[in-house]
Amino acid sequence: MNDRVKTFGDLHIPGKPLILYNIWDAGSAKAVAEAGAKAIATGSWGVANSLGYKDGETLPLDAALDNLVRILSVTDLPVTIDMEAGYGADPAVVKASVARAAEAGAVGINIEDKDPATRQLFATADAVARIKAAAASGLWINARSDLFIVTPKEQHDADLVDAVVERATAYADAGANSLFVPFMYNAALIGKLCEKSPLPVNILVGQGIPDIKTLAELGVARISHGYGPWAKAMADLAEAAREAMAQVA
Repeated sequence: MNDRVKTFGDLHIPGKPLILYNIWDAGSAKAVAEAGAKAIATGSWGVANSLGYKDGETLPLDAALDNLVRILSVTDLPVTIDMEAGYGADPAVVKASVARAAEAGAVGINIEDKDPATRQLFATADAVARIKAAAASGLWINARSDLFIVTPKEQHDADLVDAVVERATAYADAGANSLFVPFMYNAALIGKLCEKSPLPVNILVGQGIPDIKTLAELGVARISHGYGPWAKAMADLAEAAREAMAQVA
């Protein structure tokens, strides 16, 4: 782990979480940096949609990395890139894809344990192999477990947390550095995850999810905003455009 990656990793403090207001291009990166961010994180949804693609690795890797290079050209902050499931049909391709992100200058990646094509979870062994391949890059690996996404909300319980922790333990052994679990709504379950996880915990904020202050008190070490900033920016743009056009209607 090089110094820049270590410096980024040191920002993951349980109880004093790293706040990542996810961006999608160089302009949004500059705006978030000027707001006082300690690091910059892309969100795959916003990046893909800003370039005319849908989320789910439909955006070509070359385009994603070109976008990364432009972001890096406007900020000296550490930049972590959402690489979805690692941009690879197998671990060897994942390793090559993540190596390209490292060569471009990223300090970290997100990699999820769900197939972007089928939307089904990878078997733990398959996810582990992909994480191990990604970790060979030396980047900070934020391993995303999607058990809470693929499980109906009414079935979110302590047993599901235990299942996530089991995966997290295997991911940590494979070289993951932090654990990202989106769509956790229950504060007690989030607290349980923070207590039991072998890795610092990353939670996604949004409607129905505890606020940042509560998440910090629960022991969360990293807080992401996902597609929220992109969605808000586009909604604000559309509203401003409607108001402008309505003046001459």
